[in-house]
Amino acid sequence: MKVLIADKLSANTVKALENLGLEVVVQADLTADKLPEAIGDAHILVVRSTKVTAKTLEAGKDLALVIRAGAGVNTIDLATASARGVYVANCPGKNTAAVAELVIGLLVAADRRIVNATVGMREGKWEKKEYGKSRGLKGRTLGILGLGNIGKAVAQRAKGLEMNVIAWDGWWLTPELAEQHGVGYAPSLEELAAVSDAVTIHLAASTESQHLVNAAFLDKMKDGAILINASRGELVDTKALVAAIAKKKLRVALDVFEDEPAATANEFPHTELAALVTCTPHVGASTDEAADAIADETVRIVDTFLKTGHPAGTVNVCKRSPAVCSMVVRVLNEPGILANVLQAIRDEDINVEEVENTVFDGAKAASCAILLDRTPPEKLLANLRAHPSILHVMVNSR
Repeated sequence: MKVLIADKLSANTVKALENLGLEVVVQADLTADKLPEAIGDAHILVVRSTKVTAKTLEAGKDLALVIRAGAGVNTIDLATASARGVYVANCPGKNTAAVAELVIGLLVAADRRIVNATVGMREGKWEKKEYGKSRGLKGRTLGILGLGNIGKAVAQRAKGLEMNVIAWDGWWLTPELAEQHGVGYAPSLEELAAVSDAVTIHLAASTESQHLVNAAFLDKMKDGAILINASRGELVDTKALVAAIAKKKLRVALDVFEDEPAATANEFPHTELAALVTCTPHVGASTDEAADAIADETVRIVDTFLKTGHPAGTVNVCKRSPAVCSMVVRVLNEPGILANVLQAIRDEDINVEEVENTVFDGAKAASCAILLDRTPPEKLLANLRAHPSILHVMVNSR
């Protein structure tokens, strides 16, 4: 089995995958445009920032698994992968500490204008009076958009700075759950924007979250407040942000951008925006600790796939099967018995949605759970029950 790694990963990853008996090809300089030509006969594709388009998935005739060596999967065409039966897995939580640490660094840097002061001093300027103007963070309110793993980690670190922390996550957060996590509850985006001295964004990119931080949100923020984005650039309306920086004197720190360059690029086109903010080139997850953790998880996903056929951490498996009933068939563990059962189902033009076979100790008997798109007729069930190697047949509606 062949693995193609299309981004830079820890050298330990390659060695560990080879130890599993896999052929590993590393082409860390591949771009989204070049990937369709390079995918070849690879069975497993591992990426970090490189986009996996429909063209790549269609070109990968042998492709069975795509692993995003990170958390978000917005760079992978999930619809095409699902339509082609290609597993997509990710490594959530492995870069949590790295991103949270950068957020705190950006928070302090924005408040104290560390970058501006450093640039001035490199130019020979001693601007003590100007950069001595800072409110500080102790006792101020940090609003967190998205209380997932990274949002919680940022909240924990912000409390260490003695900040007040509130959160909004319209997908699941309630006042009771916010209290359980030790943060205040913001009932709406507008409320969070209005009461926060600093706002940090930690939501996944989706059609629902695109430009969630827009002109209306920014207009609600306090004059001189801090805004940090280390999640996805698409969550912030860049045009509205530039206007708000001028209008409200916001202090902004960004690790991600709309239409940001590929990881292999060397030039950053948005220099006008960079001049207005504290910024880093999408490096939130880039620490040695995070890289090692992601490498270990990538290997675990592949190892699980090799052993079970089901990779760990999949994100595109149907949450709820469309099956209307389940049929459990207990059989003698003999060649061809399950094949006969499945053929009988096929002859009735019934579609099998899922199959899971369990073999008992001694390997003399097995139990097969089969999910079907419609209830099998009694004639079929009677024929199966009459088979000498079929011990029991049970049907339940779902």
